[in-house]
Amino acid sequence: MELTIQALAQETPRWIAAEEEETSIVLSSRARLARNLTALPFVQKCKRSDQSRIVHKVETAVRSSAKMSQSTYISMGDTTELDRQFLVERRLISPGLSDSKCVSGAFIGQDESASILVNEEDHLRIQALRCGLQLYQAWQEADRIDTELGQSLDYAFSDDFGYLTACPTNVGTGIRMSVLIHLPGLALTENIDPIIRGMTEIGFAVRGLYGEGTDAFGNLYQVSNQWTLGYSEQDVVSNIDGVVNTLIGYENRACEALLEKAPAQVEDRAWRAYGMLRFARVLNEHDTIEALSSLRLGMRMGLMEELGATPVNRLLIVTQSAHIQKIAGREVDEEERDILRSDLVRKHLDPAFQTPRRQRTDHSS
Repeated sequence: MELTIQALAQETPRWIAAEEEETSIVLSSRARLARNLTALPFVQKCKRSDQSRIVHKVETAVRSSAKMSQSTYISMGDTTELDRQFLVERRLISPGLSDSKCVSGAFIGQDESASILVNEEDHLRIQALRCGLQLYQAWQEADRIDTELGQSLDYAFSDDFGYLTACPTNVGTGIRMSVLIHLPGLALTENIDPIIRGMTEIGFAVRGLYGEGTDAFGNLYQVSNQWTLGYSEQDVVSNIDGVVNTLIGYENRACEALLEKAPAQVEDRAWRAYGMLRFARVLNEHDTIEALSSLRLGMRMGLMEELGATPVNRLLIVTQSAHIQKIAGREVDEEERDILRSDLVRKHLDPAFQTPRRQRTDHSS
């Protein structure tokens, strides 16, 4: 069955942590492999006829693969700006592909756990998404797709340098591993900036929600490796897994310090955020994400057990601008979006739609 963007808008992405994991520090893990085809120039040097040939070659390989044969191809040239932004918010495509003027598109897997970007910066970018901290599982999924496509496609590869890519930082294995991580404790204790500088110095990038060139808000960061040349895929996965676990340790210690030194202020911050989300009639996107960040922190620190299974992780996705409009079924201006966003948030936070945490736990035991 072919996916439609309108149908996707009604579902929660599989890669976002489920309610049982709503207080986890890492929301999702992603593996991305950059590949190019031999005998064709890099995308930015390609004629449009060559770009079309690349799409055709990739589609032929995709349809013969086991994992992605039933995927849906979405052409960027045939898609509205709103739909492209929706796919970016969904993390199924990159901002770069959304803005591309080339003959380009993406194959989206049936369960949204994998997608293949065609003619973004490289001819192919294979990505796999998993909820929570599952870097190894994401890498194994991307590697499986890469192997299947490689049976039909002739990748550009050098015995000296490895896989050849448009950006030198991807040359080698072409692998980029990343996590979407929530670090409010480090932000509130004013430790986030030196940690970001330290991460950069040891070869990792810390960026905003959508990656390179995007701002971080709601204390959500995308952490990824910067270099691939000279490292095996296993090395890259192992290195970032170690760094992320170190970050988790820092974040947990920061939260412990906040509970020890300013418990009332942290609890007040979380409940103020809840009050705004629960009762506001107009909410812009930035304020919503910031408030959800505070709410998520309060829940993670055990300060808000009364809330039960609040679907905070889902709200982080569906309150974004394009999602609001796709859920509404029409394009709306900013003023109406803010009203619709508040309606959506209130519905999700209504106790009638929730199951108390203790009751849910007792029922499952």
